[in-house]
Amino acid sequence: MGYRPSARQLEYFIALAEEGHFGKAAKKCHVSQPTLSNQFKLLEDSVDTTLVERGTTGVRLTAAGERLLPLARHALEVLDDFVTAAEAGRENLGGLIRLGVPSTFGPYFMPYLLPILKSKYPELELYIREDRPVVLEQQILDGTLDCIISPDLAGSERLQVLKLCQEELSLAVPRTHPLSGLEVIPVDMLQGERLLTLSQGFRLHDDVQSLARASGADFRQDYEGTSLDALRQMVSIGMGLCLFPAAYIASEFGKEPDIVLKQVAEMKTRRTICIAWRRNSARHNHFQTLYELSHEAIESMNVPGVEPTAG
Repeated sequence: MGYRPSARQLEYFIALAEEGHFGKAAKKCHVSQPTLSNQFKLLEDSVDTTLVERGTTGVRLTAAGERLLPLARHALEVLDDFVTAAEAGRENLGGLIRLGVPSTFGPYFMPYLLPILKSKYPELELYIREDRPVVLEQQILDGTLDCIISPDLAGSERLQVLKLCQEELSLAVPRTHPLSGLEVIPVDMLQGERLLTLSQGFRLHDDVQSLARASGADFRQDYEGTSLDALRQMVSIGMGLCLFPAAYIASEFGKEPDIVLKQVAEMKTRRTICIAWRRNSARHNHFQTLYELSHEAIESMNVPGVEPTAG
């Protein structure tokens, strides 16, 4: 192989893909636009492939660019891992961890984890990305994130997955609803009831869909909420019923007098919160420590319905 792109050229390629504009990419990389443009042109010429289409308002990736972008990110990740491994003696978990968390758990868990990390590793920089689990899982595989915390993750040849806790799901029912007087709701009594949920890409969407199939409830995607808060408000005004996770309930349901929480008989009402990282990462020890500290944070939450797994 006669030609290898430089790390700088790959950084320019990634920045250009993310910014969609030569000037903005150059600013992001702290270089002049001619420098970035010349180096990027050299990259394209050297691999004999057009990576972006240039337009009057910016650029967009070609099909080849889309195909090669994840490889560019992976190549830089390997270089980062090389440096990290060489500095393994540093006492701050590698200096930076890019952590992905879902909006249905992260905001209620991170306030417990962050003080522990700050206390033990004051120099650690933590970049937190909040998104749907389906997005987080793609981003850890393509190297955008280092670790993710997410519900019901499955281990694979590429992902190391460890369980953090079990979290209960409860069915929220308007206080004026006929079912509100039952201690436990038989699943068949949900037939015909309207179930609300978050959009696709959230595990909660799948959980509600499974409940609808089992009970004969009305699962209507035109009633999807954009957040747990939106769903809680929709339930409170009688638009339907919805499943909510325990950590969110402990944080937010104290302010909601118009809703009661119920269990559904004969249905799975728990989800497993996991932490995951790439199996081939040179930073395994860093992420194992993050798992242990996350487990410590789970134990400190003391939230009903959130039970730590065996550490």
